[in-house]
Amino acid sequence: MTTIAFLARRAGILAALVLLAAPSGPLFAQDAAKDPVVAKVNGIEIRQSDLAIAEEEAGQLPAMSPEAKQDYLVQISADLILVAKEAEAKKFGDTASFKRKMEFNRRKLLMEGLLQSVAKDALTDAAMHKVYDEAIKQVGDEKEVHARHILIRAAAGDEKAGKEAEDKIKAVIERLKKGEDFVKVANELTEDPSGKANGGDLDYFSKEQMVPEFSDTAFKLEKGQISEPVKTQFGWHVLKVEDKRAKAPPKFEDIKPQIERYVVGKAQSEMVIKLRAEAKIERLDKPAAPAASAAPAKK
Repeated sequence: MTTIAFLARRAGILAALVLLAAPSGPLFAQDAAKDPVVAKVNGIEIRQSDLAIAEEEAGQLPAMSPEAKQDYLVQISADLILVAKEAEAKKFGDTASFKRKMEFNRRKLLMEGLLQSVAKDALTDAAMHKVYDEAIKQVGDEKEVHARHILIRAAAGDEKAGKEAEDKIKAVIERLKKGEDFVKVANELTEDPSGKANGGDLDYFSKEQMVPEFSDTAFKLEKGQISEPVKTQFGWHVLKVEDKRAKAPPKFEDIKPQIERYVVGKAQSEMVIKLRAEAKIERLDKPAAPAASAAPAKK
């Protein structure tokens, strides 16, 4: 990424230009050991924290060594200072447009800071486990079925092929009813490619994971039962239920990232909604809504 591309990355970069060009004062003073000065441009300091901001603004950088990245970020930060100083000399900072953008970016940074703080405060173990526990309760007694199937494919809309597939699956069912092993027959006849290697094993699945015709049949059968012919969009099936069980809830650690996103989003949304409710927001770009007319008095 070139310096020019970086400078053009966001309209909000104007704010960064001014901040980097401004002399360091007590407000920005930090422990030098924690935030060392890495370069100076006409006497203006560039600290390691400035490079972190530059890297964040740059987004995804191409692969490079740590030393090359440090050099690149120093150059970017130096160019920001030089370009900002030149812009100041040309009075760009005095325009009304620039000042509005500066104020917009100031508000944006304040908003982002507060939202990050709200997120940090909301992400407690207690809050996340509460969300997890409530979600687990909603799972309730949801069931899973472990089934095998044999599929004979039939092209949609081909009546003749559909009838042939139905006859074939009925013949398969007759063989199974006479005691032939389901796994052996599935390996021999199923037209489901994965089923040929594992005896048609579908493992455990919940009702919504399969097409309705298939799920409805599977969940009605008892353990060990074999179905009558079942037609789906894929063709004709016969299936055997191997087992039924209550669906195991996911472990907390497995869904922790989703819980974190939910907790953070909820806390931030609630704060914004509360602020909106307490604020007086006037729309001057639209005509005012007509006042509600009073109901006529009863005679």
